[in-house]
Amino acid sequence: MDDMPSHFPDTLPALRAAAREAGFIMSSEDRTGNLLAVLAAARPGGRILELGTGVGEGTAWLLSGMDRAAHLTTVELDPAVQTVAQEQLGADPRVTFVSGDGGTWLEDFDGAPFDLVFADTWPGKFTHLDLALRLVAPGGTYLIDDLFPQPGWPDGHEASVKRLLGELGAREDFLCVRQAWASGLLMAVRTA
Repeated sequence: MDDMPSHFPDTLPALRAAAREAGFIMSSEDRTGNLLAVLAAARPGGRILELGTGVGEGTAWLLSGMDRAAHLTTVELDPAVQTVAQEQLGADPRVTFVSGDGGTWLEDFDGAPFDLVFADTWPGKFTHLDLALRLVAPGGTYLIDDLFPQPGWPDGHEASVKRLLGELGAREDFLCVRQAWASGLLMAVRTA
C-alpha cells in the first residue's frame, strides 16, 4: 500500500523552495503533514497549537485541514525562519504567528486549552513537556515526530528520546500510541 499523500497544500512548493534557499532541513515530512491535516480536519472550530513553525510546512498542512472556524497559533524561536512562513501563510486569518522561545511562551501562556498540540521542537517535547500537556483539552491530541534518529541529533539524544517515550507512556491522563512510521511519531489523547 502506498502511504504517501495524494493531496498537498498549495503553498508547499513555495515553502520548500524557500527552505532550500535558507538551508532549512528540519521540516516535517509529507506523511506527518498529511496526518496533521487529518487531525486538524477532525476538530471543526478547533484550537490548534504548533510549537516550532520552522519555514511553515507543518503550518501549511495544518491550515489545509482546518475549517474556517478553527484557529492555529504557531510559535518559532528563529524569526528569520518564521518570516518565510509569514510571507506565504500570513494572509490567512486563521493563523497567529508568535516569534519567541517556545519554552518561555509555554511558561507565560494562560489562555484556553487546545484541541491539537503539535510539538515539533524541543520546548513542549524534550523541555516544558508538562506545560505543553496541560494545554491539551480533554479529548484533545498531542503529537510529536522525529523520534527515529535524525541528522544533526546531538550526542546522547537517543537517551532523551527513550526517556521521553517512557515518561509519556507512563502517564495516566493520556492514552498513547507510538507509530513506527514517517519520522517516528507518538500520538497521545487526553482522557476525560
